This record gives sequence, C-alpha cells and structure tokens, in this order.
Amino acid sequence: MTSSSPPASAIEANRLGIAALQTGDPQTAAAHFSDAVAADPRSGALQRNLASAWRALGDPARELAALDAALAIDRRDLVAWMRKAERHEAAGDKGAALAAWSAAVALGAQLDPVPPPLEPLLRHGQAFIDGATGNMFAAASDAFGQISAGLSDTEQRRGEAFIASALGRRRIYQNECAGIYYPFLPADEFFDRSHFPWFAEVEAQTDAIRAELMALLADPGEALRPYVRMDAGTPDSIWTDLDNRLDWGACFLWEYGEPNQPVLDRCPATAAALAAIPGARIPGRAPSAFFSMLKPHTRIPPHTGVTNTRAIVHLPLIVPPGCGFRVGGETRAWEEGTAFAFDDTIEHEAWNDSDALRAVLIFDVWNPHLTAGERDLLLRYFASADASGYAVPR
Repeated sequence: MTSSSPPASAIEANRLGIAALQTGDPQTAAAHFSDAVAADPRSGALQRNLASAWRALGDPARELAALDAALAIDRRDLVAWMRKAERHEAAGDKGAALAAWSAAVALGAQLDPVPPPLEPLLRHGQAFIDGATGNMFAAASDAFGQISAGLSDTEQRRGEAFIASALGRRRIYQNECAGIYYPFLPADEFFDRSHFPWFAEVEAQTDAIRAELMALLADPGEALRPYVRMDAGTPDSIWTDLDNRLDWGACFLWEYGEPNQPVLDRCPATAAALAAIPGARIPGRAPSAFFSMLKPHTRIPPHTGVTNTRAIVHLPLIVPPGCGFRVGGETRAWEEGTAFAFDDTIEHEAWNDSDALRAVLIFDVWNPHLTAGERDLLLRYFASADASGYAVPR
C-alpha cells in the first residue's frame, strides 16, 4: 500500500530550507529545497519554496524555472501564477506579465472569500491588466482610426466591437430565442440602416404619426392597455413590477397579424406608413405594430424576444432627456424621427429617467439577413404547422 504523504526526507529538507530562509541564508535554503524537491518532485509547494530561495538570491531564471515546474504540477496554483507575474513584471516582460496576471486574477475570482494576504496582490494584478489593456485599446483604436474613414458603417461597427471585445472591454451577446430560432443568421445587435432603404419614407411621416398618437392618448378608450399582462398564476419574475400596469403602455395597430381596426381608423397616416413597409405577413403571427409609452422613471428590464426571424423597428416620437436603450453591448439614445432596427433576441433594455412620457412607434419586419427563399420557407413552415392542428397557441 502506497502513501500520499511526502517522504520524511522531503519534510525534513523543507523544514531546514524554511529555517535557512528565516535566518537570512538563501544559499543554504536553496540547497535544502532542492533536496526536498528531489525527494518529492510532485509537490508544487516545494517548487514554490525553491522559487522563493532563488528570488532571495536574485536568480530570476531559476526562480521562473521553479515556478513553471510548480505550474506543470497544477495549473491552478494561484500563488505560483502571482509570483510568476511579479517576476515578469519586474523584468519588463509585459506580455508574459499580462498573461500571468490574467491567469492569477481569473483564479482569484473563484475564491470566496479571498484570503486577506492575497487581496493586495490581486488588486495590483487587476490594475496591471487594466493599464495594459487600456494602452492596447488606445493603440488599436488609433490604428483603426487611421482607416475608419474609408470603411462602411458595417465595417466600422464590427471593427469597433472587435477591438473592444478582444481587449475585454465589452461582451458579445448571442441570440436567446423563446420561440423560433433560425440557424446561422448573424447575431447583430443593431441592424445596419442600409438594409432598410424605406426608413426615410417612414421618418418623413414622424410629425403626422406623432400628432395621431397625441390625439389617441387624449381619448384612448380601450386602445391603451398595459404591455405586460401575465397569465394568472404566473410566478414572480422580472415582469412582476410592470404586470397589468400602464407604466409601460401600448396602443396596438396590428397584433400578431391581426389589425386593430378602430385604432387604424383613428391613425390613417400611421396606417398608411405601415402599409407601405415591406414587412412580414404571417397569419396569426406577424406583423405587430404598436405605440409604446414609457412613463417617467420607468425601466424595462433586460430581456430577450421570441424569434430571430424578425427585426424590430423603433421610430421615436417623444423622447425627453434621460431616456436610453441598450441592445447587447451597445447603448443608443433615441432621436425623434430617426428610426433604427435591432434583433430583440439579443438581450436589451430601456429606461425613462425623465419626468415626462416617452413614446415610440414599434413594429416588426423580416430579419434582413433572410433570403427571399428562406422567407418563403418560413411562411410554408407556419402554414403547415397550423394545418397540422398541433401549432401551439399564442
């Protein structure tokens, strides 16, 4: 039967090495720790002790060799990574120091709590990482700026996102669909304006659409309702605070492919603008179009939508200061009369921190990355699902 305990000679050699270090004799300590390592070569702690002796002797090459030996035994050795990072930083080996500090900080983040002696070291490591990536970000941004004028809007957005994500400055969000997911479509947060050449025609109707909304809100009747209406018995969730409340209100012109004729009749300019849009027409599913009202000091929590086969368009109508909208890693301010489209299966949120109402016309269209053939396939898919009798009701 074998024992997992280190040989007695290793224990004794290690004790003698520690005693020598404490009395200020690193040369003798290195000899004892070398004996300990020879007796128990699979002990990372002994390798670290040997590295300490080499550090005290001012021998960085041997110190690094001992630390690398410790990491070869266990790549999760936090102390070895920190000491390795310190050595590379002291030597001015910036890239190696960044790699070692990154490993150490990542391991330290898994500790709860962090032992007090390690806290200042990990704070220093994080500061080193922040400084290094900050310098790299500035340099990369300057290099990108030298060519950005010759790039398209798409290339500029993707290039900026690449630099920021490569240096840990932003997260790249993925699609999260609660319903239909169409594979291999680009997971872009905001769709490029060039996909929607008809935006200008809709934007030209902003004043008329806003006037119709104001008249509607002056006497909404049953047209205005809470956007969030959860089924009875639904457990508490991120939507509980908005459930059946007009803090986030909606006046629907179209809902799941069905026209709300009383509202359309009261908003002829809006109805005409929507009718001219090359949107999706899917019986029982699309389009949906509504005026979205967000009361003062109201937030819509981060969430994701149902399907990436569509793009959601916002035409801002009333936007007081203090309003904002985030999709994934990009935040935009609404500008009255300027439309944009986004993929709502990427996490997004909205807020109105002002003292006035915020209002936006929202409607859906096809995801512009779908081809005509794919759009036809989707129409046939939904039709066949409905014909089967097994389509899940909304």
